[in-house]
Amino acid sequence: MDLSEILKMLGDPAALQARAEEMRSRMAAITVVGSSGGGMVKVVMNGSMELLSIEIAPEVVDPAELTMLQDLVRAAHADALARIRESLGSEISGGLPGFPGFGG
Repeated sequence: MDLSEILKMLGDPAALQARAEEMRSRMAAITVVGSSGGGMVKVVMNGSMELLSIEIAPEVVDPAELTMLQDLVRAAHADALARIRESLGSEISGGLPGFPGFGG
């Protein structure tokens, strides 16, 4: 998409909205897995930042280690968020060439 196409879309609200919907759909389709504790805790998230699932290895479930488990879940969630931001950054930079920070 070049600058003239972007300017044309800005003058056409319907085209701009269609492009925004397309980007939302593409973002929602992104799925990442974040992990911590050497893969003992995994979280799956989508590009809409929704937490889809959590998987915890049975060997880490020890009532005496509850604090550690909570920390591992938070770390896996943070890892998944970082991966989503990375994926979204790639999508955005590929979608708006010619704009600093957005490709080109």
